[in-house]
Amino acid sequence: MTRIAGLLLAGGGARRMGGGDKCLRSLGGRPLLAHVIDRLRSQVGELILNANGDGARFDEFDLPVVADSFPGMAGPLAGILTGMEWLGAERPDVTMMLSVPTDAPFLPTDLVDRLLAAKGTARIACAKSGGRTHPPISLWDVDLAADLRRAMESEEMRKIDRWTARYPIVHVDWPVEPFDPFFNANRLEDLERAEALLA
Repeated sequence: MTRIAGLLLAGGGARRMGGGDKCLRSLGGRPLLAHVIDRLRSQVGELILNANGDGARFDEFDLPVVADSFPGMAGPLAGILTGMEWLGAERPDVTMMLSVPTDAPFLPTDLVDRLLAAKGTARIACAKSGGRTHPPISLWDVDLAADLRRAMESEEMRKIDRWTARYPIVHVDWPVEPFDPFFNANRLEDLERAEALLA
């Protein structure tokens, strides 16, 4: 997995939780982010964290913290672009990047294996469950960075699935029983449900 890096997307404002870093909220006595890292660390060659502001607040996780390379808090696509560009500059041997949000504590332990197996010659492999696609949870060819930057700058592209529709893409379906592995904690009541699932 040395040619695959993992990008942890933590750039959102967590408005539905009252602001702050959603990924630092506690789940089972540990930050949400710690659960996501545990799920992914063995699946990729390395992890990087996309977050804006003072990166020192994530020091305990001992990861590279990379702020958006695109201005204006432009959403998950800006984080994905940031990860691709950082890897292109700092890790030119890495050819693919897995992106995931940092509020999804139950990610499958076979996420990379299944996305990679299905990807073939496609440019992107995207997770799916319960009839819904999860565009931020995708395996990307890193060399899409220049195309993505052009689309964001010249077309004001902001929606992931609108952009990915231009490329060969495969969707890989996961079962939702006993629970959806792509469950994400957007609200305080979601955190309560996550506590119950963890138990």
